Amino acid sequence: MRLVIATCSVDYSGRLTAHLPMAPRLLMVKADGSVLIHADGGSYKPLNWMSPPCKLTEDEGVWSVTNKAGEELRITIEEVHSDTAYELGTDPGLIKDGVEAHLQELLAEHVHTFGEGWTLVRREYPTAIGPVDLLLRDADGKHVAVEIKRRGEIDGVEQLTRYVELLNRDPLLAPVRGIFAAQLIKPQAQFLATDRGLDCLTVDYDALRGMESDVLRLF
Repeated sequence: MRLVIATCSVDYSGRLTAHLPMAPRLLMVKADGSVLIHADGGSYKPLNWMSPPCKLTEDEGVWSVTNKAGEELRITIEEVHSDTAYELGTDPGLIKDGVEAHLQELLAEHVHTFGEGWTLVRREYPTAIGPVDLLLRDADGKHVAVEIKRRGEIDGVEQLTRYVELLNRDPLLAPVRGIFAAQLIKPQAQFLATDRGLDCLTVDYDALRGMESDVLRLF
């Protein structure tokens, strides 16, 4: 992983255009080829990024990052303050809470829970910012990203939002919608999910294991 702290401006052109004016930022280049631009704020969400497969070309004072869809992230560098690289090696992956991991396994096995005619594409579908718990296809063949939590809170909705935004950049997957699944979803998280066009699924863990007859409720 390469970490560059630089005073820079950023211009994105593709399905839309976006501009970040000149300011100090962290440029992160990962081993998978993804490029992410962070500010000292906004928590863990990058200001902009380009997911792999993409190509980084470095010229004097300008980085150009392009992908197969023809989108470009153009980074104009005024001054480099730090440029370091680290070999992180293979990551062992996220070890989930036991209930969350079992929920993921059960929902993957019983995809019909989401609707008739739904199919599983993959568990732990990889993205540049982490794996999506489940990637499914609905009855119409459209992709759906599912984030699974034991307790559904706002940070989980934010996580799913980032996954959906990133997956929708891939023309082979788009359009992608999201479902936030949890045993208990807090009202604030439910409101935020609905506001962002995400569905919420309240999961009865015991029922899913076949211990009770209650069905899941999709809001």
